[in-house]
Amino acid sequence: MRWLERHWYRKTPLSFLLLPLSWLYCLLILLRRGLYRLGVFPSVKLPVPVIVVGNLTVGGSGKTPLVLWLASFLRQKGMRPGIVLRGYGGSAADWPHGVTPQHDPDVVGDEAVLLARQSECPVAADPDRVRGAQYLLREHRCNVILSDDGLQHLRLARDMEIAVIDGERRFGNGYCLPAGPLREPIGRLRDVSLRVTNGVPQGNELGMSLVETALCRVNAPESYASVSSFKGETVHAVAGIGNPARFFAQLRRLGLRVIEHPFPDHHRYTARDSHFPDNLPVIMTQKDAVKCERFADDHVWYLAVEARPDPRIGEAVWQRLKEMLRG
Repeated sequence: MRWLERHWYRKTPLSFLLLPLSWLYCLLILLRRGLYRLGVFPSVKLPVPVIVVGNLTVGGSGKTPLVLWLASFLRQKGMRPGIVLRGYGGSAADWPHGVTPQHDPDVVGDEAVLLARQSECPVAADPDRVRGAQYLLREHRCNVILSDDGLQHLRLARDMEIAVIDGERRFGNGYCLPAGPLREPIGRLRDVSLRVTNGVPQGNELGMSLVETALCRVNAPESYASVSSFKGETVHAVAGIGNPARFFAQLRRLGLRVIEHPFPDHHRYTARDSHFPDNLPVIMTQKDAVKCERFADDHVWYLAVEARPDPRIGEAVWQRLKEMLRG
């Protein structure tokens, strides 16, 4: 898959060759969206507000850190948010799953466990977001639902859509799958409530940055060190995320000498993936860490980060919720 991704962020003979398939894909996407708008495919409206956070491109853009920030923001406002997501990579036979911090990421997915540990609010994993959200309402009496990566899951009606944009890679070559990285045509952005850029915003986008807070031991997260304490050291960098290059570049900006070990997104780790004969420190992402804690030793760390969004994002979300709650 990675060999194809290299063609998504430039225009190559292969991307041009795949354009007819992209046009067909776009046609099907637009047809599907039109059928939902006409009510041929029904959307399910929940009795509480639904905020969807997603993106147009394949791979990571910073959605999950923004969802975590939104959950904290809404709790501070006195709301009872719940988070629903697909549970990608999970092998569960039955859904939905009410995810706990102790859940096996192989069963419900790595992002679900990360959200359960970091958000301090109920999390449901279910490929059917409607069923997962209904579980949150029934079991936890949530009064607002956050859907992580649900922009294309149109069966769940939404009151607000937030599209997260990768500030570095943007929209690649601008083509839809399989010639480019787009899940939907770029014109879809005209319909969303907010465009949030992980990086430097352009036009009417609002910015967000991911700030490093600490390095934590994977097998004992309560044991942590300052990021600056590793400055100048050579480390093994392990990343099984949508854009490993972003993580490696982040570590280099922090002054580390990086030996890169990229893996596919949602990679199922084994012990040998994070053990190297030279015994140098190993640093991975938070998402990778939840899958490695069972076999990680003391020299394996993860980089803890948190989202720092433009204050106008919170203002816009809260204003929209107040309008809905006034009804």
